[in-house]
Amino acid sequence: MTGVLGVPWSHGVVRRADGAVEVGGVDVRDLAAEHGTPAYVLDEADFRARARGYRTAFATAFAEVGTGVDVYYAGKALLTVAVARWAREEGLRVDTASGGELAVALRAGVPGAEIGLHGNNKSDAEIAAALDAGVGRIIVDSLVEVDRVAALAAARGVVAPVMVRVTTGVHAGGHEYISTAHEDQKFGLSVSAGPTGGDSPAMQALLAVVARPELHLLGIHSHIGSQILDPAGFEAAARVVLRLRAGLADRTGVLVDEVDLGGGYGIAYLPGEVPLEEDRIAKDVASAVAAICAEHGTPLPRISIEPGRAVVGPAGLTLYTVGTVKPVVLDDGRVRTYVSVDGGMSDNIRPALYGADYHAELVGRSSDAEPVLARVVGKHCESGDVVVHEVMLPGDVRAGDLLAVAATGAYGRSMASNYNLLTRPPVVAVSGGASRVLVRRETTDDLLALDLG
Repeated sequence: MTGVLGVPWSHGVVRRADGAVEVGGVDVRDLAAEHGTPAYVLDEADFRARARGYRTAFATAFAEVGTGVDVYYAGKALLTVAVARWAREEGLRVDTASGGELAVALRAGVPGAEIGLHGNNKSDAEIAAALDAGVGRIIVDSLVEVDRVAALAAARGVVAPVMVRVTTGVHAGGHEYISTAHEDQKFGLSVSAGPTGGDSPAMQALLAVVARPELHLLGIHSHIGSQILDPAGFEAAARVVLRLRAGLADRTGVLVDEVDLGGGYGIAYLPGEVPLEEDRIAKDVASAVAAICAEHGTPLPRISIEPGRAVVGPAGLTLYTVGTVKPVVLDDGRVRTYVSVDGGMSDNIRPALYGADYHAELVGRSSDAEPVLARVVGKHCESGDVVVHEVMLPGDVRAGDLLAVAATGAYGRSMASNYNLLTRPPVVAVSGGASRVLVRRETTDDLLALDLG
């Protein structure tokens, strides 16, 4: 073997002397032969190492300032029974965003007390399922939801532990659609006063929870966005949330025990990019929280965070087989080679939805051919069906070659569709030289079984 490929690939990806790539000790040619393509390939050891890394970094940093921390794996990035089990085995709790994600976490054996339920528009059935499972927290997202959770808790004779999600006005992250703390969006309750003055929606919700005996105000929740590469956004959000916490204590005498600062830690998608390191963000946020609490004269709360992409994104790759290869002359005279693969926007919608950039490499053989400017595209009936917008690939890339796209562990499978009635790929875990299917490939029979004619 010639060594690890490095950023943005998982730690278990190496290229051998013959040019073929192995993941977790398994040759990608063997993976393609056994499981077919396209396939999501997940490096279990890499996932576990990143989960441990976040747990250790934050536990250490916050212990140094005198408080504790809980790390929740944000299941929306990718949640299967095995993935939820890995997260818990590495000391993480599990954050869910729907009844389906809650069901998967419970199937994996995650105790209800170690699960959180998010959602801006939870159904009564989802809230009831969370209460029946004894989840450790329900993150309420609106004033209306305060009453709904209280009513469902009262009907069961339980007290529901809730956090109130607030929007801090801190705008951080990549694309507009994944920045979630500015005012003009659907999540949370603003800390800013309304047009007529008075209490902010966030304060109104906190006061409403305090007033309901069916609810226990566990804490305040904030999430500022996704794919964030600068810790300053988290520090700014912490200042807003901790000021709100102190204000609530002044009004009511209730000093909430916990503050959740969300997730959104950025990863590298392209060679040369630098991810947000867990040690750096943990130390910076811990120092900021300690300093802000000192300013307000309040004891430190217990902190919780929610990494998802940062744990599973680099652990995954998507393996494709090349089909049509077509050189196209551009308006400026350059030639771009369109390399079509056997998947596309149905297994990774992010390039089409967000303009997200990814990196691809030829992984089944070596090549001495001069590299050419290429665009990797899918097989869907859409001109926007792009897998990788721009990448240099060997000029002899041809039908039947294996191509891998790096850092697809987050949001590929979880946002996958059956567009054009393609079946969704399997999720295949690799570890210690062996592979196993976590989620099987869909079949045409699966599609037809849902169609009642």
